[in-house]
Amino acid sequence: MEQKRCISSLTLAELTAELKALGQPGFRAKQIFHWVHQKLVTEFSAMTDQPKTLLAKLEETFYIAAPQIERRQEAKDGTVKYLLRMADGNCIETVVMRYHYGNTVCVSTQVGCRMGCRFCASTQAGRVRNLEAGEICSEIYTAQKDIGERISHIVLMGIGEPLDNFDEVMRFLENITSPEGVNIGMRNISLSTCGLVPKIDQLAEKKLQLTLSISLHAPTNQIRSSMMPVNDAYPVEQLIQTVRRYQETTGRRVSFEYSMVRGVNDSDICAKQLADLIRGMGAHVNLIPINPVDGSPYSATDAANVRRFQQKLESLGVNATVRRRLGSEISAACGQLRRDEMNGKA
Repeated sequence: MEQKRCISSLTLAELTAELKALGQPGFRAKQIFHWVHQKLVTEFSAMTDQPKTLLAKLEETFYIAAPQIERRQEAKDGTVKYLLRMADGNCIETVVMRYHYGNTVCVSTQVGCRMGCRFCASTQAGRVRNLEAGEICSEIYTAQKDIGERISHIVLMGIGEPLDNFDEVMRFLENITSPEGVNIGMRNISLSTCGLVPKIDQLAEKKLQLTLSISLHAPTNQIRSSMMPVNDAYPVEQLIQTVRRYQETTGRRVSFEYSMVRGVNDSDICAKQLADLIRGMGAHVNLIPINPVDGSPYSATDAANVRRFQQKLESLGVNATVRRRLGSEISAACGQLRRDEMNGKA
């Protein structure tokens, strides 16, 4: 028996082609796309303006991604963290963060991760598989329906490396920004990468209006390689050269994520090295007090040291802010809920 495919992963053009192959008029594709990506239905039977014969065929061939909320944690600040179980039984994490400008959802792009960053819980069990575009969309739709409020911003910064799942992430971006769907503006989307150089170049060619965030976390190869194995493949100098090229190609400002680890990357010398590394880029540095992760050798820098590091960067002409800590009481470190579930602690 042929395995069903995820209809919510198809772009509108792909869906149109599929329906034409079934002998259906083109307008049906737009109607069905509306049902899936605007009205957020999870059953074909809910598509009340479609012929029953077509719905039966769709039911036979496709499914609509609709993860189950396995676990839900809500913090005092309104942050909501979900452990979502996908159709194949694998679990991922999705987080809703509330800001004055709207609701931001942090989505996962893979089940697990193979990048091996030593301060991250997401990667400890490796990568199981990539998520399909429709599954990534379904994280947003599930969260939006659960909180009863519109999601206005997206960060691709949950479990997984987005550029390691390039094609499905590009398809996701096309669907989530489509005027025929929830229509979230590309400028309201941030994509975070640990620095896959060839994929950054590939992304640059698309000239998308999203914000690219580079998970840098260290200003030298010695420190970064000790924290992030990806640096052995794409050293700091090569990464920064690629990011400068990305800026020239797209005209978009890039931000750098910098997790503050006590005694590792939080010295004044590191601040000076970081400022020298990114000088002239007009880039923004987002300083992140890390959340504690079981099994990680790292501990967080205290607030006073983070502030001192920020001031040092600013004195050297670098725009730096400290990320507001959200949901610290609800297993906020990325991957913790999934890991607890895998270890039978949930």
